[in-house]
Amino acid sequence: MLSCAAEHHPVRRLKIAHGLNIDHPVHKAMEYLADRASLYSEGSIKIDVYPSEQLGTEKECIEQLQMGILSMTKVSSSPLESFVPKIQVFALPFLFRDGDHKWAVLNSAIGKELLVACAPKGLRGLCYYDAGARSFYTVKAPVLHPDDLKGLKIRTQQSPMAVDLVRALGGSATPISWGELYTALQQGVVDGAENNEPSLYTSLHYEVAKHYSLDEHTMVPDVLLISTLQWEELTPDHQTILQRAADESVVYQRQLWAEFVRLSMEEMQSKGLQVYHPDKAPFKERTQQMYDAIEGTEIGELVKRIQEVQ
Repeated sequence: MLSCAAEHHPVRRLKIAHGLNIDHPVHKAMEYLADRASLYSEGSIKIDVYPSEQLGTEKECIEQLQMGILSMTKVSSSPLESFVPKIQVFALPFLFRDGDHKWAVLNSAIGKELLVACAPKGLRGLCYYDAGARSFYTVKAPVLHPDDLKGLKIRTQQSPMAVDLVRALGGSATPISWGELYTALQQGVVDGAENNEPSLYTSLHYEVAKHYSLDEHTMVPDVLLISTLQWEELTPDHQTILQRAADESVVYQRQLWAEFVRLSMEEMQSKGLQVYHPDKAPFKERTQQMYDAIEGTEIGELVKRIQEVQ
């Protein structure tokens, strides 16, 4: 027998795609979201999850959302900067005091405001996922001071702010696809990159880049996006169910994230990764120019609001 919910709603099939490995906390959170959505809709929402860039790169998935071909994708907030400039704020170095401050901001009116800011571009944010802090990893030698970045080609995200950050520190920013990065590190196309611990681990980049310097220069959250075309096709009940499932997946993902950071670091160090804890002060000093450049702008005002969040 079909339940009442299923009788009222024809089965809606949604597709989520992302670029991460199936062991990654984000992938597991998406599977959890799919289970919750199916449960709460009594089977009338079915979500299929496609990992590892099966349906395209991050940029391609965003374009597919805008066309209504793909339902959902996880992106770092950085690629959204080209659609809504004020989202650049997340890519500013040392923006958050710590992890607690970051989540206080993401859960505040500021976080909610930025989630829906992309709606006119065909993208709606459902929730944020923890992506920890980004730090530099390199092939030949560690980055212990900004001077160590001089002359190095560092892979960055497709983000003007991320490019500016590496340049401010003296490096040469090279935006390339995440899926191409292992080979680029191996072949010397780039000298290093920057990311969080789980991404370094699941990508296997630590096999070729053995030096990890925990400067924690940015805490750029991941964003779960849905196509506004597909969102608007959902019934109000299905919208409510999907948002509830997304919110619950955040709690699950954050728990997985904390444990995975610990386990991934243990595993990588056991396989030869060298971990360093550089003094952050010189990095903050070199990147202050990025804050000076936005003084009096919309992003500058947003920074002030973020700093006021307790």
